[in-house]
Formats: sequence, structure tokens, C-alpha cells
Amino acid sequence: MGKVTSNRALGEDFYLMRVEEENNARMGQFYMLRAWETYPVLSRPISVYDADKESVSFLYKVVGKGTELLRQLKEGDEITLDGAHGNGFPSLADKKRIALVGGGVGIAPLYLAAKTYKKENPDCTVDIYLGFSGTPVLTEEFETVCDRLTVNVGGFVTDDIDPNAYEAIVTCGPTIMMKVLYSKCVKCQAAAPLYVSMENRMACGIGACLVCSCRTANGNRKVCKDGPVFLGSEVFGIE
Repeated sequence: MGKVTSNRALGEDFYLMRVEEENNARMGQFYMLRAWETYPVLSRPISVYDADKESVSFLYKVVGKGTELLRQLKEGDEITLDGAHGNGFPSLADKKRIALVGGGVGIAPLYLAAKTYKKENPDCTVDIYLGFSGTPVLTEEFETVCDRLTVNVGGFVTDDIDPNAYEAIVTCGPTIMMKVLYSKCVKCQAAAPLYVSMENRMACGIGACLVCSCRTANGNRKVCKDGPVFLGSEVFGIE
């Protein structure tokens, strides 16, 4: 059981919540969050935005009953955290140029990823590309953890990146956005591996219920347990 230390409205129904909880969360992982007794039945899977040993932060968007209940939490309230779950983003310590591409609430795991990659290799260049349909959020925070931030509002953030300029690309966001980015990498014959973080619907978060299964080049995989991070070629290269 964690304790909420802040739950800040950012605009466009985005909220940033910080919870006091000892943890070993890594970039790209997620928690199952619950702040209610019986309804909704299922906990909500939320990506880790930031974490240290004593606290973990979550960027989420209010889109239904579960996230509406999260929105109502105040400083001092208790919340159940189950996690951290999943195989997150890989170490890229040997790469000198890394791009992180996010869309909508999919920007959430990229903040800790950028911090981690700069810590792994202070000499590497980390560029971040963020796409929003409305007012951007947390851009000042993202600017502090990267070398260059590109923000696209109302357009296609995938238009802004040259895959051949990087040695590795990490992305999270709407499936269609990640598919377009994968197709762009293939079309320009980019050598950089593309790592995608899938956002399938989840129920249990531990691989037991199969709700989040996705079709890959290696057969059906459980996004919550085998992922959520896969190579783009494994997920999108089979169509």
C-alpha cells in the first residue's frame, strides 16, 4: 500500500501522481493501480513515469471510471500498487545517438528512459519527439533529460524524425503511430533497432488471463509478461 504525495492536474485530462512506495521500478515497466474496493473490478495498468528507491510517479489520462477515481486521490490517500511488472526498455549503453518517440499518454515511460540512458552513457545524445493532439504537457520536464526536444501538436510526430540519424529508437504511443514509425524505418532502411512499448488492454498484469496477448513473429505473446517492450520487427514485421 502506497501513500499519495501529490496528484497534479496538467491539462487536457492529464494528471501526474507521485506515490511514496519503496520500489525497484525500471524504465518501461508498469504497475497495476487500484484505489477502490469492488468496482471497477479490474485494476488499471499505468506506466512508470519516474521512480527512485522511495517513490514512483505515474502520468495518466482520465478516460473512464478507473482513472476518474485515480484523479480524485489527494495527498495522504492510500493506493494499492501491484508491480513493477513487465520487461521494460533495454540497456543501450553502447549507443551514441538514441531517439525516443511518444504520442499522447504514451509519452509517460520516456521520461525515465531518457534519464536512464543519459545515466548509462553521459556522452550519448538523447533526442525526444513528442506528439500531442491538444495542449502539450510536461515539455519543460522532458527538456531537462534530453539533448533536443521536438514537440508536434496536431500533426504527425513521425514526420519529424530521421531514423537514419540514430543508432537506436524507442517508442510508445498509439499503435498506428508506432506502425507508421516502423514502416518509415523499413522504407529508409534504417540500421537502428526500433523498440516498441505496446499498450494492449490488460486484466491481471501477470500473464495469467491472456487478455493482453498480441500476435508476433514468435507466436502469440503476453504483453504484460513478455513485454510490454518488443522489437518493432517482431510485432509489425509480420503483416
